[in-house]
Amino acid sequence: MDYPALFQPKWNAKKFLLCNLVALALLLVWIWPTGHAAFTQFDEWLFHLLNQPLTQNKAWLWTWTIASMRPFDIVVGLILLMLLIKGDWVFKTVQTRAALIGFVLTLILLLIIRTVFSKIIDHTSLQHDSASMVIPDAIKLSEIFPTLEDKWQLKDRSSQSFPGDHASVLLIWAMFMTVYSRTAGQRVVIWVLAFLFMMPRLVAGAHWGQDDYIGGVMIALLALAWSCYTPFAAHATRLLMRATAPIFNVFGKLPLFRWLSIMKTDARA
Repeated sequence: MDYPALFQPKWNAKKFLLCNLVALALLLVWIWPTGHAAFTQFDEWLFHLLNQPLTQNKAWLWTWTIASMRPFDIVVGLILLMLLIKGDWVFKTVQTRAALIGFVLTLILLLIIRTVFSKIIDHTSLQHDSASMVIPDAIKLSEIFPTLEDKWQLKDRSSQSFPGDHASVLLIWAMFMTVYSRTAGQRVVIWVLAFLFMMPRLVAGAHWGQDDYIGGVMIALLALAWSCYTPFAAHATRLLMRATAPIFNVFGKLPLFRWLSIMKTDARA
């Protein structure tokens, strides 16, 4: 069966404008003093709700301590990657290579947009320290487990908390997968995982909620708009599919790789 191409070499003006307008609206509401104050008040409540049980529940403490270390980010990345390239889940087997390349291109756009936006925010009064550095009674994982911070890169604070870079990656993955998902069940799994993997930074106080639901969502929407709803993804993916075909053909002959959907010789954009 011949499946249609994932990315269309044309502008989707309606969805492109929608993503950009929602991102702009989020930014304007966040900048608005009344909105900013409301978000901060909500985030203080949310932080206490998630952070205070760390001293009351050992299971809660150890779960989020482990999840706040850098090695766990690698585990998360592998889970997201496996779901992305799993044939006949969200993407048909013949589409997984194009999906992987298209997603990597979208991540590159995300990185560029976030870098530019962060440099602008850093030169304004809107940049802020993370919740664990601001709220006096914050429970800091790095103080409970001082050796883990250096040895395992335990993350529980940041002096440049906005926007949430960790959340923006999770959100662009969830949005990208949702665009091509075919069932409600797939969408539930995608978003449950995205929210679950955003939790460690919120529990530990490395980010405020607004760093994620404002900054992360805004950056992800912009990356999605400029990648999937413009000709960029279609043209760049097709070019890279041709350029990387010899590499995939070589790895596709190796026992450890040949079973992967992205190694199928009939994979197409």
